Amino acid sequence: MFVGHLAAAFAAKGARPRLSLGWYLAAATAPDLLWPILLLLGVERAQVAPGATAFNPLIFEHYPWSHSLLSGFILGAVLAAAARWRGADRFSATLLGACVLSHWVLDFVTHAPDLPLWPGQSPRFGLGLWNSVAGTFAVEGSLWVAALALYLARRQPAGWRGSLALWSLVAVSTVLWAGGPWSPPPPSVTALAWFALVGWLVIPWGAAADRYYRKKPAPELREDNPSAK
Repeated sequence: MFVGHLAAAFAAKGARPRLSLGWYLAAATAPDLLWPILLLLGVERAQVAPGATAFNPLIFEHYPWSHSLLSGFILGAVLAAAARWRGADRFSATLLGACVLSHWVLDFVTHAPDLPLWPGQSPRFGLGLWNSVAGTFAVEGSLWVAALALYLARRQPAGWRGSLALWSLVAVSTVLWAGGPWSPPPPSVTALAWFALVGWLVIPWGAAADRYYRKKPAPELREDNPSAK
């Protein structure tokens, strides 16, 4: 998933707006932020194999340190502790940890059976939604639209900078995701890893957008408003 992970962050922000959207984006995408670094270091392995799935030309050979379920628990605990250290309340910090774990759950839906439970000799899991382009668009796209709706239901831009930052992030993310099945495959795993590092930009981008969004004011009760009676 890609926008599905972003959707988890936007939904968490909509449910618990005390933390910046940047925190939630960091949590929801944490395994994918770590993965290209480990690829470049040779700690994890992948192959570029056009046709591996209908939606994605990659085979994830070995990525237990970034994408195992156990690693998700550890990453979630570390991020939650960092948020608490920075003054986040307990519930918001717990929600951050849940966002990290949501990454494994959402990947379980889309990936071929390649997701381990722990580093080492572990069974691998995945339902293979990426084998269907239409199914991926329907499931992941629905999550993306619903999460954006939840976020916007409670917040509004405080100026043009907020709208520009948010909708440019949404547009670029959607285009990158939707073009996946028809984009040329990366020329090498190294090129893929360097390109994947661009994902780190999502955190300050989302934080900047969120900075210019404000909680919507409660509707005023008036004499002619039936809800006021």
